Amino acid sequence: MDGATPEPVIETRGLRRAFRSRQRQVEAVAGVDLRVVRGEIFGFLGPNGAGKTTTLRMLATLLPPSGGTARVAGCDLATQPSQIRERIGYVGQAGGSDREISARTELEFQGRLYGMSAEAARRRAQELIDMLELEAAADRKVGTYSGGQKRRLDIGLGLVHDPQLLFLDEPTTGLDPQSRARVWDEVRSMHDRGTTVFLTTHYLDEADALCDRVAIIDYGKIVAEGTPEELKRAIAGDVVTLSVAGEQRAAFELMQGQAFVRDAKVENGFVLLYVDRGEVAMPAILRLLDGANLQLKTVELHRPSLDDVFLKQTGRSLRETAA
Repeated sequence: MDGATPEPVIETRGLRRAFRSRQRQVEAVAGVDLRVVRGEIFGFLGPNGAGKTTTLRMLATLLPPSGGTARVAGCDLATQPSQIRERIGYVGQAGGSDREISARTELEFQGRLYGMSAEAARRRAQELIDMLELEAAADRKVGTYSGGQKRRLDIGLGLVHDPQLLFLDEPTTGLDPQSRARVWDEVRSMHDRGTTVFLTTHYLDEADALCDRVAIIDYGKIVAEGTPEELKRAIAGDVVTLSVAGEQRAAFELMQGQAFVRDAKVENGFVLLYVDRGEVAMPAILRLLDGANLQLKTVELHRPSLDDVFLKQTGRSLRETAA
């Protein structure tokens, strides 16, 4: 963009949503600040009940906020909800297709709802059927579809009017690995065509594989935000675990004073070295050990995961909370 700041397609300040439950107030979303720029895949990562879907439903005009402000697709959430709906697509967790009609009929009907002529709706339906590789199933009842076919149709329904911004709520929950991979391919294709995608997920690998940036939400508050790589590197860098012949203390003392080592410790008979970039540190470590006549027995490089980030920020493992 010639150095220009990317244009925000979502911008929120102090966005809140409270519910009353059993005579008490429950704050499902507790003051969320977000900035999503045009053309990126933005992931909202967190366990079930963290506030992901509530935030998404507010941004999609399906749920009124209890407080705060937001602009979505260039429009004010409080005063221009109709204009927002014209510019966004929304795919909920449960989908919205009718089991008793075909994908082609469903897509054409959706196009007509957005004001297309019958011919334009037919053309757009065929484009989406081709794009989503649903031709073989396009004229069968949706109730006969596999989970992956149905999810691709749900995405197609959200794309009928070629929205600037597409919301995907848990797009691959319950799908088999092959179907998940197909949905991931579709999300990447949308990104390549310039669509901004805002997706919620509790799958770590999904956020890592798809998202340009990620916000981690827990108990209604954002606890970390950045690219997956930034988040992973910020917590501790990479960890090099090594052992040498004889006493490990000699290797520990040799390494702990090196400029590229953030921290070092001996644990369970191994030396753990926390470094910024493991691929750069490893050759230097090997040279130092060789120069000190310390015989290397084992060495292993561990890169932090988004679960490590979540654990660092919340004290809980996202894998455990998801399970």
